[in-house]
Order: sequence, then structure tokens, then C-alpha cells
Amino acid sequence: MALSQKPQAKAWDLDAARRRAGRVAPSGLAGIFGPLRTLLAQWAVAEVAPGRLVPWLAVAFGLGIVGYFTADREPAWWAASMAAVVAITIAYAARQRPVGFPLALGVAAMAVGFAVATLQTARIAHPVLQFTASSVTLSGFVEIREERERSDRIVVRVHKLSGARIAEVPERVRVAVRKGTAPAVGSFVELKAHLSPPLPPLRPGGYDFARDMYFQRIGASGYALGKITVVTPPVAPGFWLRYASIIDGMREGIDKRIRAVVPGDHGSIASALITGKRDAISAPVNDAMYVSSLAHVLSISGYHMAVVAGIVFFFIRAGLALVPSLATRKPIKKWAAVGALIAAAFYLLLSGAEVATQRSFIMIAIVLLGVMLDRPGIMAQTPQAERCPRT
Repeated sequence: MALSQKPQAKAWDLDAARRRAGRVAPSGLAGIFGPLRTLLAQWAVAEVAPGRLVPWLAVAFGLGIVGYFTADREPAWWAASMAAVVAITIAYAARQRPVGFPLALGVAAMAVGFAVATLQTARIAHPVLQFTASSVTLSGFVEIREERERSDRIVVRVHKLSGARIAEVPERVRVAVRKGTAPAVGSFVELKAHLSPPLPPLRPGGYDFARDMYFQRIGASGYALGKITVVTPPVAPGFWLRYASIIDGMREGIDKRIRAVVPGDHGSIASALITGKRDAISAPVNDAMYVSSLAHVLSISGYHMAVVAGIVFFFIRAGLALVPSLATRKPIKKWAAVGALIAAAFYLLLSGAEVATQRSFIMIAIVLLGVMLDRPGIMAQTPQAERCPRT
């Protein structure tokens, strides 16, 4: 009797297993989308793991800045600041909620980006020339000097400016001068110039020259008329102008030395990689670099900063390792990191401290600070059995 019941029991068990499988993996479309839904849920859980959402804060911050530039009118700085404070407060209050906290934190980052763009615009607000002015008498300090293929260009911080149809005097103006006549940075100059308002976009959605100049605090542009006279300044230059004069003198000296030894575009490219001065590169070579997608090589950024810091770090550490008393008793790796950080900071200043260079320096500084603080570059997880071996 028992032997006759065994096949029936097996058949019943098989039917029950099939029914359970049908409930777990239904037939048709449900059978296809069920595993896919499970897989997507697993991916979502992995993506929102602790620390995974932190990089999205930068994206949200950037979206807030984009929102500022797409606004129809200039927002009030106090309203943007209050919105950021309220968003941060809500995010702090929701810090115990697993879903609400990340969302509130993202909204807070967007609000902070919007507020930062608004406050930055309010901070640098300055007069802008509204109408074209001819034969303007201009005097002021030269803050920036640029060497170009056909002419030079200077940015003058205005001390005095007089002419017709000028309601408000701009703080800075950019003037094109004849090739080889640009005064040194820090010089106090007097000249006559033809000035125009900043150039608007040449086509709808095109590059906005006026916006770029506005955030550089340049209120007008034009060209010099006649001779530029360098005179004794009536007022003392400020600290920033003295610093700019020293740095520009170093860059100019290195640039001239390199181009004297290596003439032509080869010297101009070599100088650009060290001093950041790319204006002396001829137009055909510039165009060829852009067409071949190699123009980024001329922009001092992560690769250049890593090479400089890495070489300095290697040679300092290798040199100290040759002294046994230092290599065995002193933290020469940290000393090498300090030297590499100083070299990277000097390279940042020497190259003109553009935005890409600043970003690269911050990344290199974080890595070198990690070396100084004994923080590993990759946090490898050690198995529990290896951390706590059984005895």
C-alpha cells in the first residue's frame, strides 16, 4: 500500500512545485517583466547605497546655476538666498527619512546653485557702456596683456574716462593695440580709444560675448587711437595688481626665453604648456589642433598638473631615499607630497590659473593631502575572516 502511494505523492509534489513556479514566474509578459523588474530594483538599491548619491549633488548644483541663466528676469538676491536657506532647513529636518532626505538634499543643492549664481552676479555688478563712444580719453592701470597674431590686447582698470555719450564709467575696458606696443602689466597708461558696448551673440543661441565680458568685469571694448603713454601713477597700485605684475613678469620672461631658443610654433607650443600663453601660436596651427581634436593639450589641466606634481614627488622621494638615516626614520613620502603640492601651486599661478587648471589643482591637492594624512587611495574591503582570524 505504501509502495502504491509513492508515485502519487511524487506526482502531487511535482504539481505543487509547478504551481509555485507559476506564481513566482508567471507566463506571458509578466514572466518577462518580472525578472526585469527585480533586476532594476536591485540596480536601484545599489545606486542609492551609502555614498553613491553624493556625486549627484554637483549635478544638482549645476542645474541650479542653469536655472539662473534661463530665468526671464534677474532674480532678487535676497529671495534666492531665502529659498536656499529654507531648502537646507528642510533637508536637515528630513535627515532621518531614507527617501525624503536624498530628494530634499538634491533640491537644496539646486537652490544653493541658483543662489550662488545670483549672489555672484550681484557681487560683480558694474557699469556697462550703452552706446559707442569715439575719441575717448582713457587712463588707468594695465591688468592683463595678451599677445595675438596681428595685434595685442590689454585690459585697463579705469582711473579716468571722459568722452561723449558716457553716462556711467566702466570699471574695466578691453582695448586692442598695435602689435608689440602693449605696455607691461601694472603700468599706468594714458591713451585715446574708440569704445563700443560688449558684443551680443552673433546669432540666436550663439556664444554670448557680452555675458562673458560681464563676468570678467569688462564694461566696454574697442581699439586704441594713436600712441599709448606710460606715466607715473597718481595712486598706488593695490596688492592684487602688484601680484599680477610679478606673475606676468615671470611668465613673460619664461615665454621670451623659450621662444628665443625654440623659434616658431614649436616654441609657442612649448611656452603654452608652461606659461599658459597660447596667443603666439599661429592661426593655421591653432586650426589644425582643433580639427585634430588636440586643442585640449594646450589647455593646462589634469594631465599637465599630474605630470608636474608626479615628477616633483618622484624626484624628492627618490633623493631622500638615498639617505638611509632619513629613509628609515622620517616620513619622506609625506615630505615629497608637500613638495609636490608646492610645485603644483606654483604651476597654477605661473600658468594663469584658468578654471580648468584650478579644478585640476584641487584634485591633485586632495590626493596629496591624502598622502600626508595616511589615507589610502582605494579603500579595499578586507574579508571578516582576515580581519579577525580564528584561533
